[in-house]
Amino acid sequence: MGGTEPGRPALGASGSLFGLAYGDALGKPTEFMTVAQIEARYGPGGPRDLTGDPALVTDDTQMALAVGWALREAPAATPEVLEPLLRARFLAWAVSPDNNRAPGMTCLRACGELAKGGPWQAATVAGSKGCGANMRVTPVGLVPTYDLDTLAGVAQLQAGLTHGHPTGLAASELTAYAVRVLRDGAALAEVPGLLRQRAIGQRIVYRGDWLGDLWQRPGVGDPAEFIALGWDECLGALDRLEEVLAEPDDGEDPCLATGEGWIAEEALATALLCALRHPDDPVSALARAATTSGDSDSIAALAGAFLGAADGLAVFPEDWLDRIEYADQLTALGDAWD
Repeated sequence: MGGTEPGRPALGASGSLFGLAYGDALGKPTEFMTVAQIEARYGPGGPRDLTGDPALVTDDTQMALAVGWALREAPAATPEVLEPLLRARFLAWAVSPDNNRAPGMTCLRACGELAKGGPWQAATVAGSKGCGANMRVTPVGLVPTYDLDTLAGVAQLQAGLTHGHPTGLAASELTAYAVRVLRDGAALAEVPGLLRQRAIGQRIVYRGDWLGDLWQRPGVGDPAEFIALGWDECLGALDRLEEVLAEPDDGEDPCLATGEGWIAEEALATALLCALRHPDDPVSALARAATTSGDSDSIAALAGAFLGAADGLAVFPEDWLDRIEYADQLTALGDAWD
């Protein structure tokens, strides 16, 4: 695999991609269980090892790979180039026989409309801010040639194809931005503050070159008003995250503090909470994320993506590398971006 720039972790792109898949696999069997049921099956520490040969992931990793391959195939990072590539990858996922992992209804519904070939702004589910918008976005933060404006546009575009709510757009950008700053050497503890600064700075920035007329809907006066709603909801989630981080860890279900993760801003906040509670023990962080009453696979997937971006592939158990589903694709994309 490739070398490492000063300040970047060794194999940070591979670490983030594999970390996402590891968290996804650990959270897959616990997603629709209560914390009590999870602890009865796995013990109070939750699931701490991959199971199965290979360990299966969910639509979270499948769709992250779809995004990753679209980015890798694109000869230029423009909306005109990327939109059809993303659409094609999403539609291929929608009809794949492997798309049998409890996929999100918003993604399926939007893909059904995208298949008709019209403008994506008409196909998206305008009112949805489900976490499907940002559980697949982490590869955007790993492309080393993207500047921050390009990262923002790509992150929001890939979200907007299925989830048209402004909070889905904003949370996707923040998720990709978190991966970027961690891979560039930011300390994990710095991330909530960096995300807050980004959200405040972008609060009324509507990226019309990437989003077109997505903002136009009843009751919305202008593009700035539309996108500000999304950033404000993300700032609210960051408020809750920072409040709970100021207190000692009570050992309780993280979802009780920052939300169950079914919606985009909560998935981001709760994943960060799990990572920040166990910054030096990624296995415990993923187990904590998987031992939750909410969208355990998405929370654990994002936590894994953050920890892997921060510290590289070596922070996870070495024997997991060949035991995870889609290891060949994760390796290929990691090689391209490390």
